[in-house]
Amino acid sequence: MTSPDQSEPTPRLVSFPLGQLFITANALHCLTDEDVRLAIHRHSNGDWGDLETEDQSANDHALAKGGRLLSAYHSTAGTKFYVITEWDRSLTTILLPEDY
Repeated sequence: MTSPDQSEPTPRLVSFPLGQLFITANALHCLTDEDVRLAIHRHSNGDWGDLETEDQSANDHALAKGGRLLSAYHSTAGTKFYVITEWDRSLTTILLPEDY
């Protein structure tokens, strides 16, 4: 059984280009391929993960008006990490908080 954080949510009707995908060396070392795959899936479907309501609203605004998109997730081992898509949708980065 997966934890509520790791289950795949019902997709929202959200679509945006991710651009080139990049993962920091630190995140690559700490995260599994499945952690990364699930996070990219959730992020690209507008599931912002473990963000406060204010940050989720900022993402919703950024989708409508343009701006950087930030999601926060936890790996199966409990490691917190971020997925960030740049304002121009040219690059999406997976990184740990200490990489920020």
